[in-house]
Amino acid sequence: MSRLRSDPRSAAQTRIIAAALPLFAEHGVNGTSLQMIADAVGVTKAAIYHQFRTKDEIVFAAVEVDLAKLESVLEAAEAEKRPRARELVLTEVINLAVERRRMVSAVQHDPVIVRFLAKYEPFRQLMERLYAVLTGGETGADTRVRAAMVSAAIGGAVMHPLVRDLDDEALRSHLLKLTLQLLDASG
Repeated sequence: MSRLRSDPRSAAQTRIIAAALPLFAEHGVNGTSLQMIADAVGVTKAAIYHQFRTKDEIVFAAVEVDLAKLESVLEAAEAEKRPRARELVLTEVINLAVERRRMVSAVQHDPVIVRFLAKYEPFRQLMERLYAVLTGGETGADTRVRAAMVSAAIGGAVMHPLVRDLDDEALRSHLLKLTLQLLDASG
């Protein structure tokens, strides 16, 4: 099984990633230059190159931060029984989506990130594990469609204009309740 990066990032790399995330959310990956990231951090472009050889490396590092959180929750969930495992995973997925409301759109729609994730084996394996927990290993069409709807609904809901005014805790609570209802709905 492929694992996500486990060695910690340096303080400088962490600052660069933190500065890049809102830029990626606002401008997309292609619309964000290394100079923009350097300006946001308050360093030279050369200082950015000293930490990351390419912008793609920054993108990958930014995505891996959240994927590593999800991976640790998946490991805990896989040791649990089905209802508790599903709730653990959904809670973390929803927490990450709500925390990164603006970034969700970039991750879901930015062609650079989409292409990277499609080819990145640790991500693909992580998603297979996530879906196995959400579906309880069931492979029927109803179960898979419900899991796909939940996945799309979480990403769509956190950035939807109808919930823009909801505070994070209210949004988390409603999303968890409704996604559990949808997954548990009987056909």
